[in-house]
Amino acid sequence: MKGTGAIEAGGERRRVVVEESEPAGRLDVYLAGRLPDLSRSRIAQLLEAGKIRLNGRVPRKSERPAPGDVIEIELPRPEPTSLEAEAIPLTIVYQDADIAVVDKPAGLVVHPAPGHRTGTLVHALLHHIPDLSGIGGVLRPGIVHRLDKDTSGLLLVAKNDAAHRRLAGALKRREIRRVYLAAAWGHLTPERRTIDAPIGRSPSHRQRMAVVEGGRPAVTHLLRLERWRAADLLRAELETGRTHQIRVHLAWIGHPVVGDATYGAGAERGISGPARGWAREFARRVPRQFLHAAELAFRHPRTGEPLHFESPLPPDLAAAADWARRTSQES
Repeated sequence: MKGTGAIEAGGERRRVVVEESEPAGRLDVYLAGRLPDLSRSRIAQLLEAGKIRLNGRVPRKSERPAPGDVIEIELPRPEPTSLEAEAIPLTIVYQDADIAVVDKPAGLVVHPAPGHRTGTLVHALLHHIPDLSGIGGVLRPGIVHRLDKDTSGLLLVAKNDAAHRRLAGALKRREIRRVYLAAAWGHLTPERRTIDAPIGRSPSHRQRMAVVEGGRPAVTHLLRLERWRAADLLRAELETGRTHQIRVHLAWIGHPVVGDATYGAGAERGISGPARGWAREFARRVPRQFLHAAELAFRHPRTGEPLHFESPLPPDLAAAADWARRTSQES
């Protein structure tokens, strides 16, 4: 009998019979292959807790099951998270039993951290999505990728272990397409450019990231969509997803993101000549870093169906862009 499941009072129980055609291998590796919704680390946790039995006894994870062996797995109900749900407004653009796509507003931190113990996207998800399954044995949402606090736009959430594992694998294989809209100071030359420069912790400012030798590979594809008087509206597509990647790469080539207080503070003051006043007024009109996750495309982790989502510029950035576009045409 293939791996089967039945909900019981204490949680879920599964029974797997090793078939003749299956190659021998370590028990934890074998089960990870037979039960793709459980990670190898999760299986190791269950073995350690005595929740897996081989022919009625608790085995070692290094044991090799033989054809005909019976493996029984007890999956306890997910432990409740210590985080409390909060009724924070949140736009969910898509959801089903496996995933959710949310349109995160600027100013919302994704994960709880020192200084942000409450009021995060995770707290909001616990309120808005009642059918979150256990990820890693804990009832919590699975954030597949992150957005900075002051970056708005589309974010992908896994609702169970199987979806989280498959989407994390797709992200690692660069199969999830993430496209951003960014306003950057100056003018990109040429108008289409790829930045391939490794990113790591800044040796001089440990709270920042930087292009550093020996950093993790980072590739960003840039295309100018509009040329304004002293700034460009860019399309930035991530090939990799390092912390602050677009902001670091644009600052490194001398075109920091407009409104970026970390990597481009006061950049408008370096613009001279006739565009000087325009730049200062544009900076005043941009309320935060001009960076928005506008497009997200991937294959559904269960069905393989291609999914594609788009998010327009939110009102704060759209108003600034409209002003920049209008005044650039007038000049």
